[in-house]
Amino acid sequence: MKKNLIKLVLCGSMLSVLAACGNKATDTKTSAAQESIKESEKQSEKASEAASEKAVEKKEEAKDLAEVKTKTVYVGPEYVKELMDSGKDVVVLEAAWGKVEQDEAYNKAHIPGAFHVNTDDIEEEETWNFRTPEEIGKLLKSYGITKDTKVVCYGNSPENAADDRLATVLLWAGVEDVKNLSGGIDAWTKAGYETETKVNQPVATDKDFGVKIPAHPEYILSIDEVKEKQKDDPKFKLVSIRSKDEFLGKTSGYSYIDRAGEPLGAVWGHDTDDGSYNNPDGSIVSLDKLESYLEESGVSLEKNDVAFYCGTGWRASVPFLIAHENGYKNAYLYDGGWYVWQMDGENKVQLGEPGSSDYKEVLVKDLSTDKAKK
Repeated sequence: MKKNLIKLVLCGSMLSVLAACGNKATDTKTSAAQESIKESEKQSEKASEAASEKAVEKKEEAKDLAEVKTKTVYVGPEYVKELMDSGKDVVVLEAAWGKVEQDEAYNKAHIPGAFHVNTDDIEEEETWNFRTPEEIGKLLKSYGITKDTKVVCYGNSPENAADDRLATVLLWAGVEDVKNLSGGIDAWTKAGYETETKVNQPVATDKDFGVKIPAHPEYILSIDEVKEKQKDDPKFKLVSIRSKDEFLGKTSGYSYIDRAGEPLGAVWGHDTDDGSYNNPDGSIVSLDKLESYLEESGVSLEKNDVAFYCGTGWRASVPFLIAHENGYKNAYLYDGGWYVWQMDGENKVQLGEPGSSDYKEVLVKDLSTDKAKK
């Protein structure tokens, strides 16, 4: 009897122990499950935060792309190719002097679908300034261009500024989205993209241009406006984008300009013809490089109103476009350049390096007429 009672007591004790162990196991499993749920929640929160951050990043990227599309002028070949493949209304223009049959580079190889533009069609021969608004409007219409057309300009060499000149005319007229292929046709071919040789003929549009031409007359300064600014604005600077020999008055730089010198008060901003405005790969330099050139002459886009000029406006278009695409509204193109300045015998001229012993100031009528480029 006692043995049976002892057995019952022992069995009861064992069951109590087993029940306690079972409860501990259950508690452990429950605790582990709860920890797992908490960890999952943490991971979910992290994933949600990461997704939110990526969404913000994508939004910022989209914003950046939008800014590139509407503001930036100089772009790479990849951008141009993507734009052309997008199916959007895009007109590609290869700018060069002379008629299409005279343009050896265009006839040798050009971007598929590109049209040749003769720079004579955007400049009048007397002063090589922009043609009249009516003439520019008629020209753009003949190429199917309105203010809403996306236009890409390019040249036949990195240093040739014909395309920069054309891009400036388009912006002045009012085309809202103008791009320039930085590095020209060389950049296109180096990127491995196809070219063609057939001559493409533009199709005219019967649509209205969309705004009165010029939509942005403020981009260009006339010789009279330059003189007024020199007289009234102590912060105004006239920056020469010509060779050093042109700046010093040793040569006019042009076969059809007999006199050499610079408008009184001008400072030097380096030349585009010698590659100073091109990176080693041929692309256009950044704003930093332009600012460093200006700093050499004590000029700053942050502190001065700056008008760029050259002989007839081609080379000066490059720094103007760099400043323009970076949002500077105090940068202008003095379209007439040295060519128009030297037409008036009473205009003041400087010869030599300002501050040097050989520097002097004279009138145009006192200049020799043997400085044309040979």
